Amino acid sequence: MTQSADVVVIGGGVNGASTAFHLAQRGLKVTLLERSVLAGGATGKSGALVRMHYTNPLDASLAQISLPYFQNWGDVVGHGDPGFRPVGVVRLVPSRYNDALRANVEMLRGVGVNTEVISGDDLREIDPGVFTGDVEFAAWEPESGFAEPAATVYGFAAAARARGASIHEGVEVTAILTDGERVTGVETPLGNIATETVVAVPGAYTNRLINPLGLEYGLIANRVQIAILRRVVDDTSHPVYIDGMNGTWLRPEGEFGTLIGVLRDQLGIDPDYYDEGVDFDYIKDARDRCARRRPALTNAFMRGGWAGVITMSPDSHAIIDQLAPYAGLYGILGDSGTNFKTAPAIGKCMAEWIVDGAPQSVDLHPFRASRFAEGSLFAGEHEYGEGLLDVFR
Repeated sequence: MTQSADVVVIGGGVNGASTAFHLAQRGLKVTLLERSVLAGGATGKSGALVRMHYTNPLDASLAQISLPYFQNWGDVVGHGDPGFRPVGVVRLVPSRYNDALRANVEMLRGVGVNTEVISGDDLREIDPGVFTGDVEFAAWEPESGFAEPAATVYGFAAAARARGASIHEGVEVTAILTDGERVTGVETPLGNIATETVVAVPGAYTNRLINPLGLEYGLIANRVQIAILRRVVDDTSHPVYIDGMNGTWLRPEGEFGTLIGVLRDQLGIDPDYYDEGVDFDYIKDARDRCARRRPALTNAFMRGGWAGVITMSPDSHAIIDQLAPYAGLYGILGDSGTNFKTAPAIGKCMAEWIVDGAPQSVDLHPFRASRFAEGSLFAGEHEYGEGLLDVFR
């Protein structure tokens, strides 16, 4: 293993792999260290939705910049295939938020997102199997969809390696080394690596890594579940749904499967000791809720499921910042399960920050770590009041 690097990236999820790729693309000597396997944490267990609908223009801009990566992966990244399927995304909210939905669609169109407000009748034209009795309006994104999370990470990693990056799996970073308020390297069981720049993307292990440096941001590890249902043979496939009325999201999985997530959580777990299976009552709850939107799922049976761990921040938005007071220490932390679709742009911005001195593509200031101490929690102008519905997708 190399003894020095221009930049060490800690964590081999989608944000870490994207950052390594973009840094290597800029000509830096990059080492990425992953404690288990690439995409072995929250990324590999995510729904991997590629959607643009946010309630703020910053996340929406990151998603919009990221979309062409998924659409034109071979040209932009050049290695692998993210398995992107543009089946379209439908965003549903309770009727009391219809004005907010319209306002957000207008905001999204302003940053270049291809989206529109459609009626319940329009939605049935798109998906004949959907129940729309409670739907007056929906937001529709025809170019969005979902990808294969592990394939996305491995594509970024292969492209980074092709540009000279060194990527090591099964190597845990046990400490970030500093001299006063400057980063000097990282400690691993295989020896130290000297570097003046570290990008920490350790997912559920964030507190374990940064707390010894006196850094505390109120991050909490959260167990989140996903189940797969086998649709009945005569049921059609469908777009992605993010359904605020029923507290669910769902997307196709294979030819006859539907991947589903439900608004539930288990906070404060240990990422080394948690149940990676799906709970029985979760399966029933998920099936019942999703069947309210697509009635054919009433007779669907379970094909699988799993649980993973994400790290929630106090306002359910990521920290993307240089972590004061340490010069050379950057973090992509507490992404709260929403950054798969924005990871290409986040990696691009991080490379701009390190190489050029500041992010050029998007202003990341609202994602600063100090916002919690300042009492300036991140929020959109027109929120839907759904809390954790956004996680793990």
